[in-house]
Amino acid sequence: MDTLFIGVIIMAKTFLLVHGAWVTTDSWTGFREFIQAQGHDVVVPPWPYMVGSVEALRHSPDSRLSSLTIKSLVDHFEEHIRLLPEAPILVGHSFGGLIVQMLLDRGLGRAGIAIDAGPPRGVLPSLTAIRSALPVLLAWRGWSRILSMSFKSFSTTFANTLPLSQQQETFDRYVVPAPGRIYFQAALGVGNAVKFNNPKRAPLLLIAAAKDRTCTPSMVRAMYRKHSQAPARTDLLEFPSRSHWLIAEPGYEDVAAAILKWTDVNVE
Repeated sequence: MDTLFIGVIIMAKTFLLVHGAWVTTDSWTGFREFIQAQGHDVVVPPWPYMVGSVEALRHSPDSRLSSLTIKSLVDHFEEHIRLLPEAPILVGHSFGGLIVQMLLDRGLGRAGIAIDAGPPRGVLPSLTAIRSALPVLLAWRGWSRILSMSFKSFSTTFANTLPLSQQQETFDRYVVPAPGRIYFQAALGVGNAVKFNNPKRAPLLLIAAAKDRTCTPSMVRAMYRKHSQAPARTDLLEFPSRSHWLIAEPGYEDVAAAILKWTDVNVE
């Protein structure tokens, strides 16, 4: 469907947003509203077993969450994609960015945007990222449990550019438990491989945040170099003075606008 804005015809697109671990679809609220305001359709499916309020997910998480794997996550979003009337543009944040890379590797989506993405097999984490992940990787029997993120981890590795008062408010509003298994799989390179030279992969935009301590800019640049082996367009964009939480921290509109500008040029 065409949408008319101030005398300019804009081709409406469908965007599917994939959130990361430790948060819910609520993390995309401002982002989704911004894209919708430009005349596009936006779909934001939740992860399996993560439907409900933040309070409910914190106090009574679904026990099946502990057995969630990377493959089951990617399969889950593939099912959502195949139900849509047209191929969507895939946008993923953090672990959702890894999922987007894997969905593109399956030949799904018109294009993909991976924001502060988890790395696929073959891209080594930086020392800063390893330190950020230690609370998960050192958790007792963490591979078989539902884990919680502490406020200290959130404030120092996830939203470190926010003022302390905003960090606490954001933590209380968004953060929920996550399956530990997927982090151990990612650390061991189990179930997170992609073919970097895949000839069927759609265009890909990788986005980094300069102050990100969870997926550092060096990791995003390494992903860019790997994905540049594919014949499809691969681009890299870095935002200064932003943390891992750049999809929802002040100024997230700049990130959303940059994505729309890129898709206008690179997505037919």
